[in-house]
Amino acid sequence: MATQIGGSLVCGVAIEGVVKRTKLNNEVGKCNFHFRTATERRAWNSIGILHKKVVSFDNFVRHCGLVANEPISDVGLSHFDVHNDDDDDSALSENGILINKKNFVFDGVNLENKPKVPSVQTELIMLSIPAIAGQAIEPLAQLMETAYIGRLGVLELASAGVSMSIFNIVSKVFNIPLLSVATSFVAEEIAAKPINNEGPHDQAKRMFLPSVSTALVLAAGIGMIEALAMFFGSRLFLIMVGISSDSPMRILSERFLSLRAIGAPAVVISLAVQGIFRGFKDTRTPVQCFGNLAAVFLFPVLIYNFNMGVAGAALSTVISQYIVATLMIWSLSKRTKLSIPNIRSLPFGGYLRSGGFLLGRTLASVMTITLSTTMAARLGPLATAAHQICLQVWLSVSLLVDAQGAAGQALVASFLAKGDYNTVKEVTYFALKIGVLTGVMLAIILGTSFGSLATLFTQDIEVLGIVKSGLLFVSASQPLTALAYIFDGLHYGVSDFSFAACSMMLVGAISSTFLLLAPSVIGIQGIWYGLALFMGLRTIAGIMRLLSKDGPWWFLQLDNHELKVG
Repeated sequence: MATQIGGSLVCGVAIEGVVKRTKLNNEVGKCNFHFRTATERRAWNSIGILHKKVVSFDNFVRHCGLVANEPISDVGLSHFDVHNDDDDDSALSENGILINKKNFVFDGVNLENKPKVPSVQTELIMLSIPAIAGQAIEPLAQLMETAYIGRLGVLELASAGVSMSIFNIVSKVFNIPLLSVATSFVAEEIAAKPINNEGPHDQAKRMFLPSVSTALVLAAGIGMIEALAMFFGSRLFLIMVGISSDSPMRILSERFLSLRAIGAPAVVISLAVQGIFRGFKDTRTPVQCFGNLAAVFLFPVLIYNFNMGVAGAALSTVISQYIVATLMIWSLSKRTKLSIPNIRSLPFGGYLRSGGFLLGRTLASVMTITLSTTMAARLGPLATAAHQICLQVWLSVSLLVDAQGAAGQALVASFLAKGDYNTVKEVTYFALKIGVLTGVMLAIILGTSFGSLATLFTQDIEVLGIVKSGLLFVSASQPLTALAYIFDGLHYGVSDFSFAACSMMLVGAISSTFLLLAPSVIGIQGIWYGLALFMGLRTIAGIMRLLSKDGPWWFLQLDNHELKVG
């Protein structure tokens, strides 16, 4: 006989029914609970005190933080409590007291009027907003830098564009591994310590977390190595990307790269601190450290008033980068006690194991993008300048979707750790829908405004003519680019780092081959087609992985009722 737990167990959870043949000994392992929403499933899954073994109405109520107006110390799921579906609003205690859900209050609020827990869709969107803001700050600063340099002339824009690409390779090649690993290590250490990180900051600032100091020491060391490599090896790097000693771009490019190298430690430290704050589940604080705005005021002063040209642009960016790093470390000092750990305690092995796959993936991605710049440089200053404008706009708007992928990663990882496969499916499909919608919107916006937007970077008619030929690439590729970044976040959420790395290496090899051959046949459009192919293949790889029954996404092939929570 179908039975139901008397009354709706409130605090936002309603268990519709207990399966047929439920024994009165309360063995949950022999029950099959059906939930109406993902919120109900998550609430049931979070009840650690039950251990999925014994259903106790008293424990369930106490776990939810409920206080009854009637005494409920003797409330349990006895044979008095399991009855038919006649009364949907009450439960009987063992002494016969009728307990109505309307009598329960949660923190002084009647449960009938208690707001519902936000859906996973709302949670995903709310997580994305601070992430998008944080991701947009640096690209906007780079766009401002490109715009100011572009008004100096075609040669200056092309020279700085090549140096920017080199800087992005060398200084950011560790950004994804270091940011992701720092997030993981800090989050794990916080979970292992009996500290309430949700409380006021005056409690959290007393924490000492070795993983925080370790991440900062590693970031500083990596940043110093990168700075020395770019400062003293700028000429070698330029030769590697096709700028020969007799090129008209060499002197300006070398000067720009040498100055930008000074800011490498600040960039890497800022990325590490951003990862640490994510470990604290804090995505707002990094957004508040908006030292990049200093560059907006410094650009015109140093470039034009002091007649420093591209060198002024580089110095403006370096100053703003150190302002950001200083603000972030200052904010971090409020949350945790900073100190230099014992060198022997540094978990180099853990960082290498966790970040190895991501490092390979990042290298494959960055090298493909860099190859496109190298091939453009071989076509001359005009093509290089046009390519730099298209590439900066393309990468900048792509980061908006990357933030959505990061939010999806956090939710997928959280619910997957609880075994809530149904909610993981819900998050996955919604993230993909949002990605497609965002990509289409960006395509429409760029398709209608990119022609006017390009004039912000240069007034050269020849360069603008080449830029217009890249309009189709920049706008039409946005849906593919959006999906590619969403798939990245989903792969990280299920810890599918090996596939993310191997697929990126294969995709990068195919796209790089196309980039090496196409420009000599169809010119600069071959470079843009190659980058579109790069994003398209990443999207195809992501779709194939989600459809696989053998990988970590096996549960997507099952119906919701076939999946169990926990």
